[in-house]
Amino acid sequence: MQKLIVKGKKRLSGSIIISGSKNATLPILAATLLTDKTTILKNIPLVQDVYTMVKLLKFIGLNIVISKRLNTLKITNKKKLKTIAPYNLLKTMRAGVLVLGPLLARYKKAKVSLPGGCAIGVRPVNLHLFALEKLGAKIKIKNGYIHASATQGLTGNTINFPAISVGATENAILAAVSARGKTIISNCAIEPEIQDMIVFLKKMGCIINFIGKRKILIIGTKNFRSLNHEIIFDRIELGTYLIAAALVGKKVKFVKIKSKFIETEIKLLKKMGVKMKLEKNKIIIFESGKLKSANVKTEPYPGFPTDLQAQIMVLMLKASGKSKITENIFENRFMHVPELRRMGAKIVTKNNVAFISGPINLSGAEVMATDLRASVSLVLAALIAENKTVINRIYHLDRGYENLEKKLKKCKAIISRV
Repeated sequence: MQKLIVKGKKRLSGSIIISGSKNATLPILAATLLTDKTTILKNIPLVQDVYTMVKLLKFIGLNIVISKRLNTLKITNKKKLKTIAPYNLLKTMRAGVLVLGPLLARYKKAKVSLPGGCAIGVRPVNLHLFALEKLGAKIKIKNGYIHASATQGLTGNTINFPAISVGATENAILAAVSARGKTIISNCAIEPEIQDMIVFLKKMGCIINFIGKRKILIIGTKNFRSLNHEIIFDRIELGTYLIAAALVGKKVKFVKIKSKFIETEIKLLKKMGVKMKLEKNKIIIFESGKLKSANVKTEPYPGFPTDLQAQIMVLMLKASGKSKITENIFENRFMHVPELRRMGAKIVTKNNVAFISGPINLSGAEVMATDLRASVSLVLAALIAENKTVINRIYHLDRGYENLEKKLKKCKAIISRV
């Protein structure tokens, strides 16, 4: 089992190139099941979740060639595909359920395992199934699998989500783009990753447009074309490294980004006293003085992302006074707290609220990652801790961060994998 060893208190300086977005890549890969035309995807992050999705799509029948040197994927599809997605390929990654919509749309049936992924809450697929049933699918759950069928094909309809869900919005769009007639999706998620998937689908030939802030109109079509698409940058990776630079940076530069996608995060960092300079496709973080406490609530985009909650908690440990985080998205997302406490953090949790006292000096310890974002919060804590920290179960980290040690080492961090 691999571990990360981090020696803390080393100031960071240099520049970090942000990778392509994992959370944009996964639904776009699922979308390639809709077409038999060639697709080329650029700026792919070479992380474990992407490899798992590629493995799943290859099992279904797509021909996929990865260029690790260029971070590109070429996808071709000339044969009839399987309509099953087995448990062994979905048990580590929730996004595998996104093949349900496109397989159902194209082949009128699909059998997809209930998904796995991080242990951060129940995350049921009920909203995915609600949307597909609105489009005419008949659905049963049996022996841990979703059995979906639409013998006459899917038909456009109005889908008004009772709650905002990123995955359910993606599955609904992927099913509706080739359903007969018109679909209107209301109360949908509008994350930049969904916006990127919509750009991709339009290039492919889909007729899809926003007709309100959280309202999408889709006219079904099966006339698809070949395309090239460059995946957007990973805003969660950027947010993570911005926090690392705010914690121990002298001067750290971030390139290949668009700051408009992380306006909420930038506003919060500035409010806490982080010194930064924004340029067109670049952010520079400078050494900050005293940091101020803050109150944060996680919310759907454009609110503060749940995927940065664990990381901002570490920054709050360096801020003066009491900070508060209310976790509104997942019910079990404070699993990093006991590990941070092992390093000396003063954090109290009550239901979905965490109270953080700072500033506090952390000391290195042996800790264990419990999920993807929790694991990276332990890396951030290790960067500011006295002495050495050993982080176990880092396979979680590899699911979503490309070349983490290389990027931090390039900025003079003392970090190694054993």
